[in-house]
Formats: sequence, structure tokens, C-alpha cells
Amino acid sequence: MKFSSLQENLKNALQVTGHLSGKNINLPILNNILIEAKNGEIKFISTDLEIGIVSQVRGKIEKEGSFTVDAKIISEYISLLPNKKVDIELKENELLIKSENYKTNIKGIAADDYPLIPYIEKKESYKVEIGEFKKALNQIVFAVSNSETRMELTGVLFSFYNNILTLAATDSFRLAERKVKIKNDLQDKNEKSIIIPAKTVQEIMKIISVVKNENFEEKNNNIEFYLSENQILITIGNNELVSRLIEGIYPDYQQIIPSKSETTVLINRGELIRAIKAASIFSKSGSNDVNLDFPSGKNQVVISSTSGQSGDNITELDAQVNGQDNGILVNYRYLLDGLNAIDRENVKIEITNSNTPCLVKGEGDEEYLYIVMPIKQ
Repeated sequence: MKFSSLQENLKNALQVTGHLSGKNINLPILNNILIEAKNGEIKFISTDLEIGIVSQVRGKIEKEGSFTVDAKIISEYISLLPNKKVDIELKENELLIKSENYKTNIKGIAADDYPLIPYIEKKESYKVEIGEFKKALNQIVFAVSNSETRMELTGVLFSFYNNILTLAATDSFRLAERKVKIKNDLQDKNEKSIIIPAKTVQEIMKIISVVKNENFEEKNNNIEFYLSENQILITIGNNELVSRLIEGIYPDYQQIIPSKSETTVLINRGELIRAIKAASIFSKSGSNDVNLDFPSGKNQVVISSTSGQSGDNITELDAQVNGQDNGILVNYRYLLDGLNAIDRENVKIEITNSNTPCLVKGEGDEEYLYIVMPIKQ
């Protein structure tokens, strides 16, 4: 194997693939990156047997071949090279890397035993604008459950239907949902719902952060999804990610979204965040409880907390309050997560009573909603 490419191209490919390789005692070859120069394509490949990532690199191939080397070593070394042409050649089970006055040999393992990345046929894809998709993931991924007692909640629900991709995540204490427009007109109009593991979602976000939008051609400024029975293929620029899906049925969360409210509040998001942080100082350890009261006719929101050890706090904020005199006790951490995910100046809060979920939206934003379950007194 012998090929050459620019240092920046190699560095980006290693950033995309390198961190997936870890310290695997049982299968040491998984700590390596597979480098392939075949059929006119240079590819960097990594896998942990649940996720596989392939990053294609532009360059010139002189001799075809493949080899695996330690992901951490080659990633660190390539990142230190000048942004010039890099020559890579396989010689007697060592990878010779040369660039200007830099030269190194990295020992590795033959590619024969490297696990194959599952093949998913590229039939019909779902295309979504990459910037919108990244924003959507940031708004929902924090609500995924960390507990494996209900495996389906440890992933993000992706529902493709009627040219809309709906993303949802919940840990049963709060729920985040975001809708994103699908750009291509689909032939298959049937709804498809899958659950993607949170780890895969994090890998997608890392790839997007490496692949700069300005490097995309206008027509390729998309992320594409190809589905199979129990796996998904995701393409982002010159990168492909294959992942297993979580088996099981996602809960019908639509049932807990309030269809009506007794009290509606419109309030400045920044002021509300500050008041909740002030109240959090005096919340009870463990429950993180903060009380929100919406007295009717006063156009105020009262945020309060009390601790037998440290004291109490009350903050009154101006707001537009419509409906009944109402209030709710919530976990301030969950509420802040939702407020920080909203990018509007004002937020709309809807509640029915102290025992039902609290609905939070950005003013005028119909694509994102966040729900916090109340702390029952």
C-alpha cells in the first residue's frame, strides 16, 4: 500500500474515526484504525462492533493495500504534522509516514482480522439539512435515560412520516421533542420509527462538528439516512456511520402531552433562568425542588424555594399570565435543561394543575416542545 494526501484531509478523517477505537482487551485489533487504499478510494475505518465509521479521504494512490495501526498513535502524530502533503507506505508490517522533514514508522496488525462493517444497501434515503439536524439533536439528546432498566429509553426516537422527521427523547421525568423537515419527496409514504442508541447520536454530533458546513457543496449540505431492518446507515459528507438499532417499542409519549391548559404564561427566558438558578441555591438536596406560582390577574410569576438548613428565596417576575390561579413544583435541573435548549427570547409555559406535566415552548416556535413532570407533594 502506498498513497499520499494532505495533512488536513488525514487529520479530519482521524478525528471522525479515531475516538471510536478504545482499549479493548478481548479484541486488541479494535484499538486500531483500518486504512484501505483500494479501487481508487482511500478510507479510514473504525468500529466497536456496535458502530462502524468510514471516512473517505481525497488523495493519490500509487499501490493498493490495507493495514491497521493504533488509532491514538496515528491520530496524535498526524495532528502534529505541517499542513502539507503526507506520504504513507506499508513496508514489512510497519506504516512509513513522511511529510517534509518528518518521518516515522508505526507498527501495526494485518487487516485480515479486522471486523467487517455491515453493508446497508443505499435505496431510498431521508435527507435533512445538516445545520437544522445538529440543532435538533442538541435540543433533545440530554433527555435520554441513563438507566438500562428500560433499554428503549436509552436511545432517541426517530420517526419519519409525511416529510417530517420527529426526534424525541425521554427519561420518564421529562420529554423533549423536535420536528425537522425532510428535504426530499419520498416515494414510501408509510411511517417508519426507529430507536437510535444515545452513543450513536453522540458520534453523529462529533462527525458533524468535524465536517465544516462551508466544505459542503450546496447540493450535499445534507445528512442522509438509509434504514434496514435492525441497522441504520448515516452519510455526512465523505463520512458514513453504520449503527445497530435498539429493539423494542418506544412509549406512546403523545399521551402525556397536554391537549389543553388552564394557565398560559409568556415570560422572558433569560430572566426566568436567572430566577430559577437563584431559587436552586435553597432547594432541598436530592429533590432539587423549585416552586412556580402563576397568580391570575397579577401578570407575575413567583419562583420560590425553601430549605430548612440554608433558608428560603422568593423572586417575582413580570409576565403575561392568562387563566386560573395556578402553580407547580418541579425539579429545577430538568426545567433548566429545557429552557437552555430553547433559542427564543420569550418562552410559553402551559399547565393544567399541580399534578400534570408542565409544557414549555419558545414563543412562536411550533417545532420544539419540552415537558417536565411535576414533583407530587
